[in-house]
Amino acid sequence: MPTQRDYYEVLGVQRDASTAEIAAAYRKLAVKHHPDKNPGDQDALARFKEASAAFEVLHDEQKRARYDRFGHAGVNGQAAPSFSDAEDIFSAFGDLFGDLFGGRSRGGRNRARRGHDVQCEVTLTLKEAATGVLKTVEFRRPQPCEDCQGSGAAPGSRRVACSYCAGHGQVVQQAGIVRMQTTCPACRGEGSSIETPCPACRGKGSVARKVALDVEIPPGVDTGMQIRIPGQGEPSGNGGPPGDCYCAVRVLEHELFDRQGQHLLLRLPVTYSQAVLGANIEIPTLTGRAEVAIPAGAQPGDLITLKGQGLPDPRVAGVGDLVVKVQIEVPRRVSAEEQTLLRRLAELEHKNVAPERKSFFDKLKEYFVQEEAK
Repeated sequence: MPTQRDYYEVLGVQRDASTAEIAAAYRKLAVKHHPDKNPGDQDALARFKEASAAFEVLHDEQKRARYDRFGHAGVNGQAAPSFSDAEDIFSAFGDLFGDLFGGRSRGGRNRARRGHDVQCEVTLTLKEAATGVLKTVEFRRPQPCEDCQGSGAAPGSRRVACSYCAGHGQVVQQAGIVRMQTTCPACRGEGSSIETPCPACRGKGSVARKVALDVEIPPGVDTGMQIRIPGQGEPSGNGGPPGDCYCAVRVLEHELFDRQGQHLLLRLPVTYSQAVLGANIEIPTLTGRAEVAIPAGAQPGDLITLKGQGLPDPRVAGVGDLVVKVQIEVPRRVSAEEQTLLRRLAELEHKNVAPERKSFFDKLKEYFVQEEAK
């Protein structure tokens, strides 16, 4: 079976499919390839994992947006789903299709759940984005409550069995021949509740505190990308692994360069004489100074490419280019000597130019003479 198939193709839905359509398509495939229905069938298990990986991305708005923009490269190594076996899938999506085939309880109250992911943001200059940098980010993250040591119970209190599910953590619903087992809505799968909640955390077992982390930003990141920091998300509520932190990147606009993916665009103003005669002009780059040769007879809009002076891309190999766009600069004012030379040039070219401007007082004198002659 080919790897990294298009996730929309895997689920058999259109790219504009709604969340409900994606969930319905996944549930249909989950029923078809479920390990309980296909015991020992490794191909069915592989398709079950593939469908679950597709659903993991497409049912999440942020992951789906990254996938739509960058494909598999937008989620691989950042928020890519990784299911080592079917048990991981049951833990992640057990509430979606429950115990479809009866008898087996997966993802219940005794299975440790992974903590939730958190998000933060980092702002970079274009040069920092091009070269990579170590940045310190700050955000708020739930931490275990010190008063109750994360239990959520007040001193002297204890946990009691949930009356709604009788301590099972799950409830069973049956419609005809279909038997659905889902997480208990009262205790959220814990199977128990707290008699007297801790007043410091209100029974949550955690309180939000400011966290500072050093994040290694790879070269070539762009606005909209996310950096995954494993294990720095919310702690698990029942002994499972913590979630991850996703750091959203925002790159500031540069005063000279326009970024176009891996490439940079520099608009370079040149004088008429430089464009006609050619010139070597020193220009800035992200790594220092460089010299660009303007060829004789350069026209407005001409492009000159400096290879390898752009940016890398963390998803592909190679470095982009710096593209210099020629802009002919017409001075608003010229000296008397320059005006004389330009008029001489116009005569040589047999071009009609505007007459020399007269002073206001010369014009005023001519006006009065004309008025008196009437």
